[in-house]
Amino acid sequence: MKKDKSIAIFKQKLVRRHWDEDKELWYFSIIDVITILTDSNRPRRYWNDLKTKLKQEGSELSDKIGHLKMKAQDGRMRLTDVADTETLLRLIQSIPSPKAEPFKLWLAKVGYERMEETDDPEKKEYPISNTKFPIMKEKLRALRELCG
Repeated sequence: MKKDKSIAIFKQKLVRRHWDEDKELWYFSIIDVITILTDSNRPRRYWNDLKTKLKQEGSELSDKIGHLKMKAQDGRMRLTDVADTETLLRLIQSIPSPKAEPFKLWLAKVGYERMEETDDPEKKEYPISNTKFPIMKEKLRALRELCG
């Protein structure tokens, strides 16, 4: 039975995610990440306020935000803001939270596990051709640099 990779768990909290085969990128639900980092009762409001603040400061992060349908708590597929790992790491820098560093390390681990899946055919859930592997290596190297 194939494991569901659309959900990841960080410290017993769910993070919805989507793997883009063509771009070889994970996309994570921004609302889920904000919920984890801020413990906010209104993460959507927090995200809207943060987006407004970033735009006012001239940040281009909001231009890199995507939208994907992901399963919501009510079981329906709903459009949600998503970010790839690089954009998410930059976004996390704008959120004052003691959980930010552990979360960044967790993101790096997610990238590392993805690379392991490409090396080990038994772990492979998403096929990637060998010609694309150097791209994954480079992306992980960039991720590690962002995490410091």
